Formats: sequence, C-alpha cells, structure tokens
Amino acid sequence: MPAPSALACSQGPSWFRESRLGVSFHWGVASVPGRGDGWLRSREQMGLAAYERFFQGFQPTADWAPRWAAAVRGAGAGYAFLTAKHHDGFCLWPSALTDYHVGRTPARGRDLVREFVEATRAAGLKVGLYYSLVDWRHPDYPHFGDRQHPLRFDAEARVEEPRRDFTRYVDFLHGQVRELLSGYGPLDLLVLDFSYWDLVGEAWRGAELMRMIRDLQPGIAVNDRLEPDAIKRDAPPPWAGDFDTAELNIPREQPRAPSGRPLPFDAWFPLGRNWFHDEEDAARIAGRKSARTIIRALVNCASKNGNLNLNLAPDPSGRLHPHDVAALEAIGEWMRVNREAIDGAGAADLPKPEWGRWTQRGSTLYAHLLEPVIGHLSLPGLRGRVRRARVLATGRDAFLGNYWNVGVQQFDAPDDLFLNFEEPLGDTYPLPDATDTVIALDLATSAAERTALLAPLDAERQRAFSERRPNS
Repeated sequence: MPAPSALACSQGPSWFRESRLGVSFHWGVASVPGRGDGWLRSREQMGLAAYERFFQGFQPTADWAPRWAAAVRGAGAGYAFLTAKHHDGFCLWPSALTDYHVGRTPARGRDLVREFVEATRAAGLKVGLYYSLVDWRHPDYPHFGDRQHPLRFDAEARVEEPRRDFTRYVDFLHGQVRELLSGYGPLDLLVLDFSYWDLVGEAWRGAELMRMIRDLQPGIAVNDRLEPDAIKRDAPPPWAGDFDTAELNIPREQPRAPSGRPLPFDAWFPLGRNWFHDEEDAARIAGRKSARTIIRALVNCASKNGNLNLNLAPDPSGRLHPHDVAALEAIGEWMRVNREAIDGAGAADLPKPEWGRWTQRGSTLYAHLLEPVIGHLSLPGLRGRVRRARVLATGRDAFLGNYWNVGVQQFDAPDDLFLNFEEPLGDTYPLPDATDTVIALDLATSAAERTALLAPLDAERQRAFSERRPNS
C-alpha cells in the first residue's frame, strides 16, 4: 500500500516543499550585450573598461517588476528570485560597499532589488535573491590563474596577484549579504553561486556566513553552493544548505545521503538555451522549452520530492520573451486544474508505472497519465484500496473494476485494479489532457474500508468464474 506522503522525511522550510514550481530571473548589465550568457567578460577575456560601456544600455522600465510578478503568479508558481549580483560584480541595488551598481546606469536613483521584492511579495509569492560568491570586478578577488576570471591569463594581473587580499574580499562578500538580508524585510530564499577548486566552505568563512544568514533571516531557505555536494554527507557541515541544486538536470531518483536520508532538490533550467538575454537565443523559437515539456518536467520533479525552477532572461528594459510569457500562461492553465497533484504532493511508495508517474498527498494518490493507454489502465496493487477516482481535467469520476474479462482470464496480478474513463472498461478512450491527464485516487485508510471495497470486486469475480462453469 502507498505510504503517507514522504514530505515529512525531507528537510528545509515547509513552504519550499509545498511550492513545487519556482521562477528565477537573470538580469543586469550582462543582459545588454545580447551575447555571452553572463560570462561575456570571462569568455572573451574582456577588460573592465570595455565591459562598462554596456552600462548605458541597461534601461529598466517603470513597471518591469509588477509585470514579472504577475507572470510568475499566473503560471501557478510559488516563489521567484532575482540575481541581485552576478559574477560580473554588478549590483542591482545601491550597495554602500561598492560603486559598481545600478547608480552608474540610466536607472540611477532606483533600487531594483527593492522593486522586485515589493512587487513579488505583493503578488502573494515567496521571494528570494541570488548572490554570486564570485566577483570579477573586486580588486581582491583572484584574477591571474583563476578558473574563469577575465584576466586569468593577463600578465599585469599576474604582477598584481600577490597584493590581493582574499580576506578583505570575503569581508566584502559578508557585508553585501548582510545588506541584502537586513534591508528588504523578510526573505524566503537565498541562492548563493558558486564554489569551485579550493574556494569552498570555510574559504568563504562558510560557518560564520551561515550563522549570520540564519540570524538575520531565521526562516530562509538556502541552497547548497557554499560547497558542492556537502549537503549529501551523513554529517553535513553548517554551510551545507537546505536543498540540493540540480542545474540542468532532474535526478533519476530523489538524492539521498549515504545513510539514506532524503534530500529536497531544485532542478534549475532556463526556458531558452541561455540564462541571460541573448539575441540569437531569443530568435531561436524552436529551441525554447514548451509548456508541455515544462509541465512534464514539473511532474517528474514532484514525483521525486523535488522542485522545478525555471529561469527567464529579460532584455535590458525588463521585457520578457513573448514565447516565455505564453508558456507561463499555459502552465498556469494546467496548474489551476491540477495544482493539488503538485503543490504539497510528493513521492509515492510505488514503482514508476509504465504509463506515467505517481505523486501523493496524504491519502490521495495521483496517477499522471503521460502516455495513451490501449484498453483499460492497470493500477498495480491497488485492488480494494481506492474509494474514488476523479479525473481532474473533466471533473468526472473514472470507472473502476476488475479485468474486463475476469470470468475467462486474470490480468495482471490478483491485487491489481483496473480503470477507464468510460464503460465498457476494456475499450480504448482518448486522454482528456494530452499533456498530463491526472486522476486523483482517494485511498482507503482503514482495514474496514478495504474490506468493504474488496467485497463487490470479489463477488463479481466469483460470479464470473461460476458462470463459466455451468455444470459445476
């Protein structure tokens, strides 16, 4: 029998486990070139002066934040977060610790982080911020010989390298995180990005940083990128975070520590190919993910106690790609009908079925039909356990029963139950929703209920076997 929802076994804030769909936004001066995906300086080994020529092209409209929040809300997502600072070091808020911020663009005098937080919160969404641990502009961040710094091969940077003070940079990093977590009211999510080589854990003074984060925002969810995979240890360090970030990947099963402790995860994908606005990517409509693809990915994640996070790449004015807006609207239409099978639902203690996936919320099991079925649908092991079957797309009940020809043959196993949208049960009917037809199976919760549900099924089976033996 399916176990109660496995959500109780997960860690992290309950809202994160109950809002299965999130949306992130990569946006800033890196959106202006229309190429490079936020890594332009690194990939082209571009000097600082050349990059700063893009500042004047960053011209956010007055209403960008409410439009984004409405799009996220309309998609049925539960949370959204913004790149307050990406690897280029450019800040979307007027940080007191650097002049490398929005004040040097046509948006001077504005605090874009505040605009985002207030609009997102007003839309009834959980709100978060992204902050890059990497900073290619700060003079004390490693330059020469670094993994990806724009000046990693620069001869002048090599001469200057001994004079860099990484401790001073980490002080700056902590100070900026303090600004973000103390200046905008309650925040629900902090995404730190990213650690590599020996720049992991205590290189960032991770324990101290996490203490500050928890002190300033006690209920916040924090990702795992102060040290990759540290969260997967049986005894994770204090900076391990609350969930596993699966970038460009949906795990084949829920991640676990060696002891078997289950871990919540967030599968993170851009709707196009790139994270930041890219002209070629924007023009390549065929390469953008469809609502159908996203919905099925969301079901995949929820069936493993995970979340799906979609990234949007607004242009320098804050305009969202029309395809992405349409995709979010289509996702929202599906979520309005099927939300109960996603938000607050998680893995079921059943093998993956051949026709799709399971999710479960309490005593309701959800069958996600992703493939058309010829004849009736087999529900393995559920005979005498289903009180009612509701087709969410139509609002009608489905039909439950024995194998259609029970008096002659027995399929697939004695404890299987069979379902279809109409009668007769053995006929073939089209799926009401070609993207994902969800059937809510309300399960019996007591032995007495199961006995009562089995009685008519067993009586029909016995009657059918008696009728095929007229001389017995």
